Amino acid sequence: MRKPETIERLYLDFDGFFAAVEQQADRHLRGRPVGIVPFDGTDRTTVIACSREAKAQGVKNVMPVREARRQCPGLVLVPQKPDLYRRAHNALLSEIETVIPIDAAKSIDELTCRLDPSDRQDPADLARWIKAAIRDNIGPWITCSIGFAANRQLAKIACKEGKHGNGRYGDGLAIWEPDTMPDPLFSVPLDDIPGVGSNMRARLQRANVFTTEELYALQPKQMRKLWGNVTGERLWYALHGYDIQAQPAARGMFGHGRVLPPESRTIAAAREISRLLLTKAARRLRRENYYAGGLWLWLSTRSGTWLGKTELPIVRDDQAILSALSGLWVQVGKAYPRGVMIFRVGVTLYDLSPAGERQLDLLLRDDRVRQRWEHISQAIDELNARYAGTVVSLGHWNPPKGGHVGGKISYTRVPSAEDFW
Repeated sequence: MRKPETIERLYLDFDGFFAAVEQQADRHLRGRPVGIVPFDGTDRTTVIACSREAKAQGVKNVMPVREARRQCPGLVLVPQKPDLYRRAHNALLSEIETVIPIDAAKSIDELTCRLDPSDRQDPADLARWIKAAIRDNIGPWITCSIGFAANRQLAKIACKEGKHGNGRYGDGLAIWEPDTMPDPLFSVPLDDIPGVGSNMRARLQRANVFTTEELYALQPKQMRKLWGNVTGERLWYALHGYDIQAQPAARGMFGHGRVLPPESRTIAAAREISRLLLTKAARRLRRENYYAGGLWLWLSTRSGTWLGKTELPIVRDDQAILSALSGLWVQVGKAYPRGVMIFRVGVTLYDLSPAGERQLDLLLRDDRVRQRWEHISQAIDELNARYAGTVVSLGHWNPPKGGHVGGKISYTRVPSAEDFW
């Protein structure tokens, strides 16, 4: 395994991305504390992203609106505009690529680049060129923090430390040359190490590991044992500066979730929204040429979480998938015969099979019916693609307040234009 002797990776993270895009697009929001909310007109929801001005007054992402307003009475609430953020993402990547090729967009607000030998000579100057391209060609209200290190994982940690460095938030820069390591790493809180969530932190503490320096001092096999798989050992090599390449990620599921507006928190209204969300998930399934063998429905209620699942006969057409969803809602009705307040609904298609590897159930004998429904779903998809919108659907199409069925803010993937049809 190779251990680089110089920096080879750049990691870039946009600062308060969603709120910054809103401020760049609307001059009336500039310099003001901004909170992005799922929909307008109610305090009974959550701030899902906020600007640096709001962060400075104690507002955090995923904070109830009422609590956020106590922290920051002047907070300006702005309903989310996911398609605007998608277009801003594409424009920003185009500008960055005029300076350096992008290796991978890790999410809508994070990306990584490989450095060629000329880029490694003056990383601070490279960072200035990138930031200048964004400032001059997109606008000064969208800023980014950049980290340089020997590998992608260390560059990501450096980027986060640079973002919160010097007693301020954003527009940061951290350069971790291999010959200065591991001292900069030891000042990083254990919680800021990728892969150390709350459950893993508790497991590490039971093993008497409380700091990043103590984590660094472990042996590879100890890390594998603590994580229960090879991920821990890979993390050890990454923290020690080795060139660890990310494993190819296999598609595991397609799903969508949504916080419900107050008027849509009944079983009947939540069921209708879940049908729209599942239709969007099925369209994505078909676009990427998969079949699904299972369906989850999950609900967040006042009393906790309800989760139901059902098997599917390796399908991808709307009729089969929506029929299975109807069966799950029958179970919801039995679980809550007097009704229940539902705050959030989600649907997930799982147990995926690539289209070329589909295995039919020999006992079901429904292939002729399935093919007919697949042709209908394909025809619907083609019509919607022609008009760049949902002009045809299986059943009524009535998006809830705030819209964005299947096209909401996402921290884990970059939405496509089709998500907003």
